[in-house]
Amino acid sequence: MFVIDAPATPVPPVAATPVRRRLTRRRVARFVAPYLYLSPALFLLIVWTYQPLVQALQLSTYSWNLLPTAPMTPVGTANYERLLDLPAFWGALGRTGTLILGLLPFTVVLPVVIAMASRRVTGRARTIYQALVFAPFLVAPVAAAAVWRWLLHPGTGFLAQVTGSDRNWVYETATAQGVIIAITAWHLIGFAVLVVWAGLAGISGDYDEAARVDGASPGQIRRWITLPLLSPTVLFLILTTVLLSPTLTFPLIDSMTQGGPAQATTNIYYLLWDYAFHSFDAGLSAAAGVLLFFGFGLVAALLVWISEKVAVHDD
Repeated sequence: MFVIDAPATPVPPVAATPVRRRLTRRRVARFVAPYLYLSPALFLLIVWTYQPLVQALQLSTYSWNLLPTAPMTPVGTANYERLLDLPAFWGALGRTGTLILGLLPFTVVLPVVIAMASRRVTGRARTIYQALVFAPFLVAPVAAAAVWRWLLHPGTGFLAQVTGSDRNWVYETATAQGVIIAITAWHLIGFAVLVVWAGLAGISGDYDEAARVDGASPGQIRRWITLPLLSPTVLFLILTTVLLSPTLTFPLIDSMTQGGPAQATTNIYYLLWDYAFHSFDAGLSAAAGVLLFFGFGLVAALLVWISEKVAVHDD
């Protein structure tokens, strides 16, 4: 009996191509996923920040009066040269520095004092206290300007009736800048105190307990433990004051003084707006905006570098 062995049918190898494709798709999905999440923010950043910046750079090299029918004449760097030769530009820059220095005690020093003193307030009273401190920040700047202008009126204002003085605090050169600083400080102090409260809440209580065990007094704990650990918060407040205070004063200046009297309250932001919408010199205004962007960018980079070198972090 003979058995004839039929040739074995070869089994085709399992195709590895679909598996590789699936692995490749997963890798691509992992690589692309973070950028998909970031894409809305990147889109808004490009549309609202980088595109206007590029347009401002282009506009700063033209002479144009904002009329759609008027031609835009290329002038190169003439707008920058003209801007740097204007005394009003340097005067506004100096008043901006005065504004920032005048606000720092109210946005940095006083909030730290208030926040550390309020740590003794407990229970429901603390909630009410925090709400009262933060309330001025919720007031619209234009509404605050109207109320303060009425309070400081030389004839019928509350301050004039209390002090018996008919001094025009808002429209005198010697006091107008101080009024803007005081109202802005009143408006921002609640936000600054809230930031300091958040910084204090992030400091572990174990440091205080260990210091008390070693015999440290409350004053020594505040001086050598709390304040150093609060340094990142303090530096953040300094950075926000430097960068944002000239912008936040714009509604007050426009509502109360319009940059006067005799440009006593014209800071660099209001001067930029004045060149564009009062003098209708779009090129000069764009040049001021570009210089302002890069100048404050350098200041911000310097403050961030100082923060990294000086700040004490709870690691």
